[in-house]
Amino acid sequence: MHLRHGAFSYLPELTDDEIAAQVRYALGNDWPVSIEFTDDPHPRNVYWEMWGLPMFDLDEPDGVLREINECRATYPQHYVRVQAYDARLGRQTTALSFLVQRPAHEPGFRLDRVEVQGRVQQYSMHSYATQAPAGERYGR
Repeated sequence: MHLRHGAFSYLPELTDDEIAAQVRYALGNDWPVSIEFTDDPHPRNVYWEMWGLPMFDLDEPDGVLREINECRATYPQHYVRVQAYDARLGRQTTALSFLVQRPAHEPGFRLDRVEVQGRVQQYSMHSYATQAPAGERYGR
């Protein structure tokens, strides 16, 4: 079972042509695009490492695809995502986010349930990926 993160996460993996189409759509809406990567995909980990700076003033997806491929080659066992930002409201707002790479092996998560005072149930998620040190989480 794959981690479900961002748009298109329930679809089969996107091809490079499909990624280019989504990037073209974002650029057509004047949304700057950035590329990010991580080896800790916990749902609350929203701040991933940036690959370079956000790409402004692009008309075609070729430059973005080149950067995606460089990031994939540098971090073959990490999650890589594309983010598109809409600044029309005067602040950085994510308009589109989708994965373009995931590791071959995804350890997954464990859901812990604890009964506390008054028979209230509390839940927490534990990522199996974080059992290894950063940088070695997907080194298999």
